[in-house]
Amino acid sequence: MSDFQLTTETQEPAFETETKVIYQWNYDPEVEELRRLYVKAAEAQWVSERDLEWDRDIDMELFASTPMGMGMPLEETTYWKGLPDETRTLFTRKTAAFRLSNFLHGEQGALMVASQLVNAVPHTDAKFYAATQTMDEARHVEVFARYIEKLDEVQPIAEPLKNVLDATLQTGDWLKKLVGMQIVVEGLALYSFREMRNLTQEPLLKDLLTYVARDESRHHAYGVQYVSRCVPQLDENRLRDLEDFALEASRTLIDARSSTTLFTAMLEIWAAAGMDVGALLASAEKELPALTAARGPKRRLGPVQGFVIPTLRRCGLLSERVARHYHEMMVANLSSSVAGEDVDEFLSRIPDLPEDTAAWVLAELQEDEREMPTAVQPSA
Repeated sequence: MSDFQLTTETQEPAFETETKVIYQWNYDPEVEELRRLYVKAAEAQWVSERDLEWDRDIDMELFASTPMGMGMPLEETTYWKGLPDETRTLFTRKTAAFRLSNFLHGEQGALMVASQLVNAVPHTDAKFYAATQTMDEARHVEVFARYIEKLDEVQPIAEPLKNVLDATLQTGDWLKKLVGMQIVVEGLALYSFREMRNLTQEPLLKDLLTYVARDESRHHAYGVQYVSRCVPQLDENRLRDLEDFALEASRTLIDARSSTTLFTAMLEIWAAAGMDVGALLASAEKELPALTAARGPKRRLGPVQGFVIPTLRRCGLLSERVARHYHEMMVANLSSSVAGEDVDEFLSRIPDLPEDTAAWVLAELQEDEREMPTAVQPSA
């Protein structure tokens, strides 16, 4: 106990938040779908120490053979294929450590936001569910940290993710917290977890991501069900403000026109590990059009256009006003051939989400266990 300290070298200075506290004296179910989701969450709790085989070593041969899951198929470029086997293995491990580290940091942010929501949301059913999510997120932080320790080392949080988490934690508007975390961050996370789980052949990582994705499917459904009920009650000014908050969170995470993105942070990790990033990008610029075209039109939608934006539309947060901005952002990052030539075409390409997104994702996970998909989708 003599080593215990109130402050540690690894913690950041505290910053002020505006979270309000709302008592709710009605304990009867008011939002039935949230009460049912809470019950499902309570029934689906799992224990890392019991349910994952931590004594099993990471199978590095299988791990190294797994596609990296980047938005662009960089591992298919001439530069990448020309690297020695041990060098490709090193960069694959560093890539996974970077992605998993940001999953880890994002889960800590989700842990804190979920705990804030227990205080801030006005309905008892929503408080109940936020409490179960808080437990889920603590478990996710635990398992990602433990797996990264076996694989490599924890990488610093990418600046864009930190900015979105800070904005979501600091806002005093509980609806913005729901949109920032449950729809934007959890939507991107759920897509990424499912993608990495489907791509990886490494058994321990696959098991870990299966459990996490099941939890995340409920977290995303919580946001969809709750926000879609609340949005019709908002006045025009608050609705515009909420739409703008979602747009800015999405832009911060994926817009390549920003000075720092998740991809540029990944390039810095590779450069530090000895990669000639300039040579990689030159090879990619020359070869990626053909490589991307080879994937086919059905594999073009990434997590924002294929998952986050459809969720926002489902929740009533995709007016024509903000749709124009999303279209502009998608064109800048993917091209008009993917995003559509105009806003109308852009909106026509956004898929409809199933009514019950949690059940949909769970059914997809069960199907994946029977037949492993191999397609890689761009991440923008």
